Amino acid sequence: MSGPSCARLTLWTAIALSLLITPASGQHRQYSQADAQAKNWPWMDKSLSPDQRADMVLKEMTLDEKIGLVHGEGMPGWGRPRPNWYLGNGGAGFVLGVERLGIPMIQMSDAAYGVRSSAQNGRYSTALPSDLAAASSWDPDTACEYGALIGTELRAQGYNMTLGGGVNITREPRNGRTFEYMGEDPILAGTLVGNRIKCEQAQHVIGDIKHYALNDQESGRNEVNVIIDERAMRETDLLAFQIGIGIGHPGAVMCSYNSVNGDFACENKHLLTDILKDDWRFPGFVLSDWGGTHSTVKASAAGLDNEEPEDIFFGEKLKQAVQAGQVPASELDEHVRRILRSEFASGIVDYPVEKGVVDVEGGFQTSRQIAEQSMVLLKNEGNVLPLDRTAIHSIAIIGGHADSGMISGGGSAQVDPPGPPSQWQAHVWFPTSPLKAIIAKAPGVTFNFDRGTDPASAADAAKSADVAIVFAYQWLSEGMDVSTLSLPDNQDALIEAVAAANPHTIVVLETGAAVTMPWIDHVSGVLEAWYGGNRGADAVANILFGDVNPGAKLPITFPRSDADLPHPELLTPPRGRMRGPEAPPSFTVTYDEGLKVGYKWYDAENKPVLFPFGFGLSYTTFSYSDLKLSAGNGHVATVSFTVKNTGNRAGSEISEVYASLPESAGEPPKRLVGWAKTLLKPGESRELTLDIDPKFLSIYDENSRAWQLVPGSYNFMAGGSSQSLPLAGKVDLTN
Repeated sequence: MSGPSCARLTLWTAIALSLLITPASGQHRQYSQADAQAKNWPWMDKSLSPDQRADMVLKEMTLDEKIGLVHGEGMPGWGRPRPNWYLGNGGAGFVLGVERLGIPMIQMSDAAYGVRSSAQNGRYSTALPSDLAAASSWDPDTACEYGALIGTELRAQGYNMTLGGGVNITREPRNGRTFEYMGEDPILAGTLVGNRIKCEQAQHVIGDIKHYALNDQESGRNEVNVIIDERAMRETDLLAFQIGIGIGHPGAVMCSYNSVNGDFACENKHLLTDILKDDWRFPGFVLSDWGGTHSTVKASAAGLDNEEPEDIFFGEKLKQAVQAGQVPASELDEHVRRILRSEFASGIVDYPVEKGVVDVEGGFQTSRQIAEQSMVLLKNEGNVLPLDRTAIHSIAIIGGHADSGMISGGGSAQVDPPGPPSQWQAHVWFPTSPLKAIIAKAPGVTFNFDRGTDPASAADAAKSADVAIVFAYQWLSEGMDVSTLSLPDNQDALIEAVAAANPHTIVVLETGAAVTMPWIDHVSGVLEAWYGGNRGADAVANILFGDVNPGAKLPITFPRSDADLPHPELLTPPRGRMRGPEAPPSFTVTYDEGLKVGYKWYDAENKPVLFPFGFGLSYTTFSYSDLKLSAGNGHVATVSFTVKNTGNRAGSEISEVYASLPESAGEPPKRLVGWAKTLLKPGESRELTLDIDPKFLSIYDENSRAWQLVPGSYNFMAGGSSQSLPLAGKVDLTN
């Protein structure tokens, strides 16, 4: 969603202080199960399906009650305060329930990598590593732990709906929200976000997947019209949503700000009805991104079910449209039925929220463990890592605020660190100090810290040390894109100077996306730590000293330069235009690369990369052998092979399987079709068998509006990254 500037909060705060309002006694209170039993409401029978229960409630509702469910009641800092504003939980917004029928309010929170606005509400919430970091684990179980923790903390803070679940694939890596998403491959991204949502909703909160669809840049996000053909859209961006919805069954889909092929996403009938609700049979509700509704009649007919965070179009205007026959009463009923169904399906009716105390230490542990599963070792020349405590006598720690904290991603995803509430688009550093964590790992070693503001001073600090560790960062935020993938604040020059002074230089990157590395040939080690959450420093130290063996792999390609991107120049909106919610798009971005997203682009264009998709080193080594392919037996294809730990320490290997389709399919050179993560002891080997989902081998046929398997010879490849695939074999498949 889109967040407000903190300056807007003053009006709401002043009103709250002046009125000294206490929660309305009896008004819109949340019913308990005892209340439900006393009322003997038939829809409180848990043995009934969510659809049956929703239909029962719908028959009892008045027109005004129905209208009350299809729009938000405002949020702090957004527009004018509304009459019911005091009933909110201090989050992103809320929807009034129907008290007389036992239907609770929906209290929403931005919760991309943790619950937002906790400091403002006098609460604590865990900051997990960024979503892109978690995607580097390639692990559905890790995604599940991620979602379960957020769902638990949402309920403890009085929320029953999350607005996390971002899965826009990385078409534009300079996108300021890249850190909120799951990388460039739709199968990987969809699988991981689906498992996150599934385990969030298991805590009895309504899950959300967003931003539907093609919201792949922040520059002009409210004004851009994305042009893309149907097949490319279905096989890339939309496939991530389709997989995520199929696994996670979210209660809600958030439509995006941008237009797609001429229609705003939140009033785009092809996206919302033809694809989402008809083709995919999505039973939940569609809510707009904040301020992303542009009409009443058109949006309602297109399939938008809920306007957020206000009632500009789905309040009185919608009521009048229904009364005038411009919007059929059955259409309004469908919006309401979908919202009610999600409330029952998620369990927020049967298991009302009760505020509690967050398990702080438990959150710390989960955050650290996920960070350790997410940090990617990109370079380890001469086995400079792991650091040997017995051989190193002095370490220089340089730059990146390493003495005090680690950077996090901004915007509506921002989790508050301890202290006052975070300001909108402020650079927020969590107080997790790499310097302190590293010192604790190496008693007796001499440490020298340099802030890195002067390359000459940093080089002087590094030259006499056994090892120099440079912490570098790239800050990203909602509401902006970066103009380049280069590190900001002259950090490339800093790293060059340190590397020239000390051949044993290690760079730890705290980034929200890919970055370029003009210094890569001059350093010995590179660890991509992403945004590491509130225990990121401990995870970094554990990996640097080998207490944890890195096993994560990149979910995005690291290009050599901006010039190698499909769109070297980031398109931005024209200046000086006055805009309102009903204004048309002002500029166009054409995704003429089509199917060629991420590694598929670099493969098809024969462009060398800095680090390929799926790449990541370990402190041990692995070998692959004995590829076996078969067709049929209930699956289109089965791929088997043996992976062996050929090193001297235990480690996890992410084994990746790619397929090249027949030439007649007209596809990029290869696509990811499966993977497995395996923990192996030294010398241990294991045969892995992967049943490949037929859809992952199919193409979308625009004429039949269906997925089709192209008959012919399929080449399967297996190995440790998209560019390290030692095993290959062919099998003929028919549809």
